[in-house]
Amino acid sequence: MNSAKIAFLSVISNSVIVILKIIVGILTGSVAVLSEAIHSSLDLMASLIAFFSVRISNKPADKDHRYGHGKVENLSGTIETLLIFIAGFWIIYECVHKLINPMPIKLPMLGILVMLFGALVNLVVSKIISRTAKKTKSMAMKSNALHLLTDVYTSLGVAASLLLVSITGWHFLDPIIGIALAIYIMIEAYKLMKESFPPLLDASLSQNEEEEILKIIRFYKKEFIEYHDFRTRRSGPNEWIDFHLVVPSHYNFERVHRLCDKIEGEIINRFPDAHVLIHPEPEHERQSKGSQ
Repeated sequence: MNSAKIAFLSVISNSVIVILKIIVGILTGSVAVLSEAIHSSLDLMASLIAFFSVRISNKPADKDHRYGHGKVENLSGTIETLLIFIAGFWIIYECVHKLINPMPIKLPMLGILVMLFGALVNLVVSKIISRTAKKTKSMAMKSNALHLLTDVYTSLGVAASLLLVSITGWHFLDPIIGIALAIYIMIEAYKLMKESFPPLLDASLSQNEEEEILKIIRFYKKEFIEYHDFRTRRSGPNEWIDFHLVVPSHYNFERVHRLCDKIEGEIINRFPDAHVLIHPEPEHERQSKGSQ
């Protein structure tokens, strides 16, 4: 099953869960259940964004997008996190309102059953999407899997709060649990934002990733003089790596080409989706630049 079909799976599952939670939220009068319905609605939007962004980002480079469409995934991941923040503030607002104006919850067992059903479905789907995200290094699918996993935790939390309310009659627990869940999903959104947003500004790869690449380059240090202007960036699932390689002036074209091919091959072996650009420079050119 390809990435687009996996992404569409979450669209189907979220659609069913959203409808169920909205209906049960209205029937029970629980603000926590309605908050979960809003949360799941955003998950549905996130799933749709992931579905379309995966389809777009998988398109090859074209005349107008020479570097491909990978950043669509980072953009969608950023949009999804903003949606979570909006949902979090809305949930807190509704919960505070219910704390001030408490209302009894009806049919709590119905709410519990729907929350448990939603948690189970989202747990299974999030695991499937997470595995695909790791294989494809898709930021959109990774963020979608996180959405679904947070929905699992929040659904279980709401089910627990409904159970406590039905046992104790403490209706204030419903909005308090809702506020706690809102804060939790906003913290998770912040973590995801730190990962999805920097590539939009062409931030470098992580320090560990860059060190791995430099180790590969240094392995061939006996065959070149030095390297400089080393740069990296990420675009969706792809890494972009380029640097200048200073080689002895007596090397012929074929030898330089073989050396660059070996280094590029080793880097791609470690980063299969990497695009590597090596600019070879003869030693005398470096010396002439230095004397200017």
